[in-house]
Amino acid sequence: MKILGIESSCDECAAAVVEDGKRILSNVVATQIPFHAVYEGVVPEIASRMHTEWIYRVVQEALQKAGLHPAGIDGVAATAHPGLLGSLLVGLSFAKAFAWSRNLPFIAVDHLLAHLYASQLAETPENTLSEPPEYPFLGLLVSGGHSIICRVDDFDGVTVLGTTIDDAVGEAFDKVSKHYGFGYPGGAAIDTLARKGDTHAFNFPLPNLYKGEHRYDLSYSGLKTAVINQLEQFRAKKGTANQEAVKIRSEDIAASFQKTAVDILLRSLFRAVDDTRLTTIVGGGGVAANSCLRACLAGHQGLRCIFPPPELCGDNGAMIAGLGYRYLKRGDRSPLTAVASARVKAFKRRYP
Repeated sequence: MKILGIESSCDECAAAVVEDGKRILSNVVATQIPFHAVYEGVVPEIASRMHTEWIYRVVQEALQKAGLHPAGIDGVAATAHPGLLGSLLVGLSFAKAFAWSRNLPFIAVDHLLAHLYASQLAETPENTLSEPPEYPFLGLLVSGGHSIICRVDDFDGVTVLGTTIDDAVGEAFDKVSKHYGFGYPGGAAIDTLARKGDTHAFNFPLPNLYKGEHRYDLSYSGLKTAVINQLEQFRAKKGTANQEAVKIRSEDIAASFQKTAVDILLRSLFRAVDDTRLTTIVGGGGVAANSCLRACLAGHQGLRCIFPPPELCGDNGAMIAGLGYRYLKRGDRSPLTAVASARVKAFKRRYP
């Protein structure tokens, strides 16, 4: 079964064709980064307009690279939530129109569940994943909008254990990068800069979340404030009376911030490992491409850590098509009246 997947939840206009929920026949992502870089952040109005201009060509290219005509598609899947509402409506509307015109089954899917499914798409003509993750496992969903630790019992069976009480980890990366002018997108800019820095140059604080229902929760507001407004307070090396003050290097700020951001994630994640006794961890979302996070988990004995290839960590149509296949195979269908939604309540927590 060949599924066309369309993803337009933010600033990536993406379409892909996936066969039987695993084999990627095509995966086209048209990035809007150059249009948003001047603002150092995504402008929703620009994003939705660019999706409107690009969606037809992106889908056409995905079909061409898969070597298919529209008649070769067996079903259509599209992101319905969460995301920027204007952007979501473009992709969702196009997918519904495509399905209606070809009399194909249509399914609207959750963007976050698709990120957790992305690791099962490693089976391609060039790369075969011999042992896909078996349920249940712990999911680590980290992006610009979400930071979630969850138990995953099936492709659509997720129990949230912990989530951010304020900023998402990717949001913290973006705001720190914007403040210091490290570059855009912030996650990739800091990851690159941090490779040349000292992770011990600054002793940034960890949030005090460990009691009751917040045992697995995360917080990045305090870290962001410390890095942006209280940098001098947390310097590990400040010089002496007989020495010049140690110069503050951008590389050291990036490295120390990134290491602390990852430590916050891992502290809560390892609590979940201890309590659930689940030793398989599956990552997803844009921050799952972070080299520090991957290295720290890869070096942890006793855990099996599975991450999608970097190109499948960000928003893409392949993960939508792969997840959509699972729903359609089960017999699920979405009505053509399905609507987009900017948020998913289950993935947010209020504090206190």
